[in-house]
Amino acid sequence: MTIEELHSLFLRFPIISTDTRKIDSNSIFFALKGENFNGNTYAKEALSKGACLSIVDEELHSPNENIILVKNVLITLQKLANFHRKYCKAKIISITGSNGKTTTKELINAVISKQYKTIATKGNLNNHIGVPLTLLSIKEDTEIAVVEMGANHKEEIAFLCSIAEPDYGYITNFGKAHLEGFGSLEGVIQGKSELYEYLTANKKHLFLNADDPIQKSKLDNYIQKFGFSQEQKEYYNIELLSANPFVSIKVEDTIIESQLIGKYNFTNCCAAIVMGKYFSIPLSLIKEAIESYIPENNRSQIIEKQGNKIILDAYNANPTSMKAALESFSSLKEDTKILFLGDMFELGNTANEEHQSIADLAKKLQFNSVFLIGENFYKTETTLNKFNSFNSLKAYLKEYSLPNNSSLLIKGSRGMALERILDIL
Repeated sequence: MTIEELHSLFLRFPIISTDTRKIDSNSIFFALKGENFNGNTYAKEALSKGACLSIVDEELHSPNENIILVKNVLITLQKLANFHRKYCKAKIISITGSNGKTTTKELINAVISKQYKTIATKGNLNNHIGVPLTLLSIKEDTEIAVVEMGANHKEEIAFLCSIAEPDYGYITNFGKAHLEGFGSLEGVIQGKSELYEYLTANKKHLFLNADDPIQKSKLDNYIQKFGFSQEQKEYYNIELLSANPFVSIKVEDTIIESQLIGKYNFTNCCAAIVMGKYFSIPLSLIKEAIESYIPENNRSQIIEKQGNKIILDAYNANPTSMKAALESFSSLKEDTKILFLGDMFELGNTANEEHQSIADLAKKLQFNSVFLIGENFYKTETTLNKFNSFNSLKAYLKEYSLPNNSSLLIKGSRGMALERILDIL
């Protein structure tokens, strides 16, 4: 079966399922494989639960006319996504970067959806499977799709660009994330820059933070760009007024009061503002979209609990985002500040050095109390409180009395699941 023929079937049944635990009726089930599962073994179960077709790459013992055999299910999914992307009229905005991708994507979608029919990546489905699934969610009336792209090694963004073929793109920043795969910060820069390389090679349009010296140096001579800056007059000027704790912004003569905390969210808002301006969305609607956006899923959430203010930023962490969060938290005008930091993952042979650096910074900033959690933080040389596991922290906190009217920052990699602290305090 050709991709064109499969796409004709997809137009009849335009929902993709990959998990038999949550099958949508009248969907097409793609039997993907992983280290611990083989979707081929669930092909018939998917049909029994409501799928119209199952796409497999292993011959089953008892044939079924609703089961389609292909050479490779994953490659077929990716090719189908690329075909659908070309079939639809939607423009694609791709977002990548070390930190802030998902928040930036959500802000951009909030702004652009004020005037256009949009779709955006759900959650952080931003890899070689998630990007195709996002593209296959584009409808015939979709005008703009905001597609998040993640990567943990070089050439991954280039590959995702070959599937999504973006018309526009933006890199949030270059930070010390996924060093185990990229090898170094320079490797991160090379890997993330593959988005801008694709856009420039194909004479597409890109957006940039002109105050980021790396971005500016790479794109000085490229014409099809639209950037923002706090100081450089040749770019769209956006001013950070304050971040104590919420980011307040001045654009032209308009003040935008966001519900996002920390200076590190300023550029995320700027990206959404500059794209809104590019797509001719009135500043009043841009302001409305940003001011009404509330972060969720453990991303810089503000939680009031028993008279204390908790900043829950436990979705993910790397050295760059951790440093920014600590400095932002330190600058808040609060009397009592308590810090809970969990291990940062995927740092490879730099893990010891990077965890020690964060422990030293936490000590230097003189918070009232600091709790370091995880095997990597436990190895650091510091006088701060440290625990080699969440369970050892839990045992300690049962005897710990939280000072009244405290401000808490909880931050760590997703695998640490530090939101569990909320149930203990």
